[in-house]
Amino acid sequence: MGAGPRAWKRLRQGEERDLTILRIREDAFADPRDGSEHPRVVITTPDWVNVVALTRDGQAILIRQFRIGIESNTLEVPGGMVEPGEDPAEAAARELLEETGFQAGELVRLGAVHPNPALQTNVCHSYLALGCERLHDGELDAGEDIEVVLVPASALQRMVRAGEISHALVVNAVYFAELAGAL
Repeated sequence: MGAGPRAWKRLRQGEERDLTILRIREDAFADPRDGSEHPRVVITTPDWVNVVALTRDGQAILIRQFRIGIESNTLEVPGGMVEPGEDPAEAAARELLEETGFQAGELVRLGAVHPNPALQTNVCHSYLALGCERLHDGELDAGEDIEVVLVPASALQRMVRAGEISHALVVNAVYFAELAGAL
């Protein structure tokens, strides 16, 4: 088997536009086969976390929220951005508590993926939160409007297959939980 494709050399880095939750720019890269120049969009964004959270009695803690990109509500696991200098596990515990009011008895790392390596620089970390107990009703950030939804954990795979859960990174987190034997 060959060594694979060669690395593309950055010729120029474009001016970066800061859009609060992400930065975007267009860089120029050289094709290693013939040296031709190609523009490529690069989106720099913080790492993200997703949390498959389960209560002591086997309920999965989901959230329903409106997503601007598709102008529709989605059913997801709790999650969000990792703050600068924050450990992803700490971010997972924080996001779970902020969005749902639930605290995990145990937090287990499931894995990580690159959400879209063609354009984005970040990593999405998935965690399993076990033995979750509700401490309060949640403390939402400005601009968040979230409904907490409890469903039997055993229903998650069916909900993915039925398209009730369609957010790709949430489907990935559910898959990681299934691989870990948690579902």
